[in-house]
Amino acid sequence: MNQELIKRLREKESKMIEIRRYLHEHPELSFHETETPQYIADFYKEKDCDVETNVGPNGVKVTIDSGKSGKTIAIRADFDALPIEEQTGLSFASKNKGVMHACGHDAHTAYMLILGETLIEMKEQFKGKVVIIHQPAEEMPPGGAQGMIKDGVLDGVDHVLGAHVMSTMEAGKVFYKEGYVQTGRAYFKLVVQGKGGHGSSPHMANDAIVAGSNFVTTAQTVVSRRLNPFETGVVTIGSFDGKGQFNVIKDQIEIEGDVRALTDQTRDTIQQELTRIVKGIEETFGVTCEFEFKKDYPALYNDPEFTSYVAETIKNAQIDDIKGVEICEPQPPSEDFAFYATELPSTFIYSGAAPEDGDIYPHHHPKFNINESSMLVAAEAVGTVVLDYLT
Repeated sequence: MNQELIKRLREKESKMIEIRRYLHEHPELSFHETETPQYIADFYKEKDCDVETNVGPNGVKVTIDSGKSGKTIAIRADFDALPIEEQTGLSFASKNKGVMHACGHDAHTAYMLILGETLIEMKEQFKGKVVIIHQPAEEMPPGGAQGMIKDGVLDGVDHVLGAHVMSTMEAGKVFYKEGYVQTGRAYFKLVVQGKGGHGSSPHMANDAIVAGSNFVTTAQTVVSRRLNPFETGVVTIGSFDGKGQFNVIKDQIEIEGDVRALTDQTRDTIQQELTRIVKGIEETFGVTCEFEFKKDYPALYNDPEFTSYVAETIKNAQIDDIKGVEICEPQPPSEDFAFYATELPSTFIYSGAAPEDGDIYPHHHPKFNINESSMLVAAEAVGTVVLDYLT
C-alpha cells in the first residue's frame, strides 16, 4: 500500500510544484486570507470527502472517512504569508506588493493538497479517518490554531502530525526531535513616565530615556544571570521610541520587545525577572512605569512516544526520495502548531529544503526560497505515517 502511495505522489509531483508556484504568486496575510481558503476548498470539490470552510475563521477542515471504524489522525498545513517585499527574482514571484510567502507555507499547502487527494483515492485501503487541517494565520498572534481548535477541528482526533520545509536543512532528509523542539514566545511593552524639561537643566526634570536605557541593558542580564545555563531563553528589544528634540529631556518613552523560551517555565521566569527590573527602575529613577507582558505561542512539545513512532515508521519505509531521518537541534523560532500539541500527543517534523544552487536564505528573508523536492519528501513522510497508523 505504501508503495502505491509513493508511486501516486511521484506521478503528481509536477502538479504539486504548479500549485506551490500559483500560491507563491498570490500570498495573503494572516487573518486576511480569502482567496487561498477558497482555492483550497475548490480543490476538494467533487472529491469523496467532507469539507468545512470558515473554521477558525478562514480555516478549512477536510475529513477523509474510510467508512470503517478505526483511529483518527489529523495532519496540518498552514497557508498564510508575511508582510515582506519579495526580492527573489523568481518567475513566479509574488504579485501582491509587500506580501510574500517567505516561510514556505505555500509549499505546505501544495504538498498537503496532493497528499489529501491521494489519500482520498486510497481510502478503501485503510481504516478510520484522516482530518486535514488547512490552517490560516500561523505567523500572527494569537495565531489560527486556537480558533480552529475552538471550532472543533480536533474533535475525535487521536494525534496531530505536522511538517515544515526548512531552507536551512539538507534537502532530501527528514528531521525530528522528541520533547521541546521550538520556543514559546511572548511580547512585552514598557512605558516609562518621567518629567520633561530643558536639556540644560536636568535637575529640574526626570529623564525617561535614561531610565529606559537602564532597562534595556539590565534586561540582558536575565538570560545570562537568572536562567540556568542549560535553559534556552532570549530577550530582544525591538523598539525604543524616545525620539524628540535634541535639547529637550523626554518625559515619556516606550519600549517593545520579544521573548523566546524553550519551555513555558523558562518564559515565566523571564516574565518574573523583567517585572522585578521594572519595579527597580521605578524606585531607582523615581519614574512610573506601565509594563505589559503578553504570552502568545507556547513552547512546542513533541510527544516522545508518538515522535519515536513517526521517526521509526518513516525510517522503516525505506523510501528512495528520503536520504535520511535524523535528529535535529531545537529550533529558535516559535510555531503555533504548539497549540495542537497542548491538546493531544502530537509531532512536528521537518523536511530539508536547502536550495541546490545559490545562496541559502533563512525563513522570513526577502530572498527566501526552497528546494521544491522537499514537498514530495514531506508528502511521502507524512503520508507513510498516516497509512501505517490507520492500518
